[in-house]
Amino acid sequence: MDDFKLKNGSGRLCCGGCGRQNNKLNTYDWLADIPGNADEQDMVEVQFKNTRKGYYKNSNGLHLEKGDIVAVEASPGHDIGTVTLTGRLVPLQMRKANLKPDAEIRRIYRKVKPVDMEKYEEAKSREHDTMIRSRKIAESLGLQMKIGDVEYQGDGNKAIFYYIADERVDFRQLIKVLAETFRVRIEMKQIGARQEAGRIGGIGPCGRELCCATWMTNFVSVSTSAARFQDISLNPQKLAGQCAKLKCCLNYEVDAYVECQKRLPSKEITLETLDNMYYYFKADILKGTITYSTDKSFLANEVTISARRAFEVLNMNKRGEKPEKLDDEFSGRESQRSKDLLEQESLTRFDKTKGGKNRKKKQKGQASQNNASAAPVEAGNGQAPEAPKEKENKGPQGRNNRPQRPKGNPAPAAPQAPAAENAGNAPQAKAGQEPRPNRNGRRNFRRNNEGNKRPERNTNTDVQA
Repeated sequence: MDDFKLKNGSGRLCCGGCGRQNNKLNTYDWLADIPGNADEQDMVEVQFKNTRKGYYKNSNGLHLEKGDIVAVEASPGHDIGTVTLTGRLVPLQMRKANLKPDAEIRRIYRKVKPVDMEKYEEAKSREHDTMIRSRKIAESLGLQMKIGDVEYQGDGNKAIFYYIADERVDFRQLIKVLAETFRVRIEMKQIGARQEAGRIGGIGPCGRELCCATWMTNFVSVSTSAARFQDISLNPQKLAGQCAKLKCCLNYEVDAYVECQKRLPSKEITLETLDNMYYYFKADILKGTITYSTDKSFLANEVTISARRAFEVLNMNKRGEKPEKLDDEFSGRESQRSKDLLEQESLTRFDKTKGGKNRKKKQKGQASQNNASAAPVEAGNGQAPEAPKEKENKGPQGRNNRPQRPKGNPAPAAPQAPAAENAGNAPQAKAGQEPRPNRNGRRNFRRNNEGNKRPERNTNTDVQA
């Protein structure tokens, strides 16, 4: 059994208003903090396995709290259950469960003893094997039913068999065989497909635990009209849940859709303009927009207008008037939205932009080139300033190919006119430096006395004095 005591650094605290967090039959006791609520111990709510719980009378005046395991009256013998609700909220829950005033109310015997718990654990350990054997017996008798679960009473004298069947089943012979086989009293209880799915549990397509396994106790019939009101495609594979029935969540928002659909014109109404006749194609019920088409069978010349505009055109048609366009008012205010869901979000919005580093290197290389071209030249050698290059050499080789600045602080010479033939693009050779041949105008490298690389000048071009 579950323990309802919460532990913290200062001691043990009782969880007054909360109940068991692993069962959908929990009831939040919102009267737990009222003074004197715990003194009323006349009626107590006791919960058993699966979705079974009952209300019992505390005739012996026992002091009971949530989580206490008690032995209650049963027929025959006694049963073992857990107290889930006490105080003034119990009579309100009994009224909600539609218990008649003259109904027989059984009583609580005592809190469980170690002997009672031993019998309870022994009976509980036989439930799975009993379910497997009972399924084989039902199959041998040719009964169209499925035994989903078996629950033994606390003292082991009675067993409840939960079964599922689409049609009426005559299980009188089955009860006789089960009683002779297991030597217990047999009780058959039929459950629906939704109760079976809630008992097994699972994860729904929404990503959360099934509603029937967490909080739903009353199951309302679901029809396909709920899907039609919400303009959901009538696909049985998507509308059916794990119980092979229509999903219970189809009824959650159907009332809101019905209310919003009253503000839209009928689907059978057609709108006429000077050019064409428009037929209803689809509608966004919550947004209040309608899409019309000039063809009944497929979407052609679609026009999306508001419900207000649709009623205006409808009233004009009743008076014998026809507007020039269907979307005169709506097209100017509503922007066109993408019809493809994949186009609404960019698939590469989280990718890093490429080429950012290359762009920075290119800008840095251009700045250094401009500084090098504007540097002063030596006046003694009679060299002319180099013209700016049209394109920059990229990569590390291009950075090493920059022209060197003269050493020292020479006086800047007056700039001379550039030579007529290839004077602007030709690098100047230094005095006393032996040129080396090259191919395709590429610069060769050699090491100087200091061990550093220096680019060699291309001396294939003429130098103007």
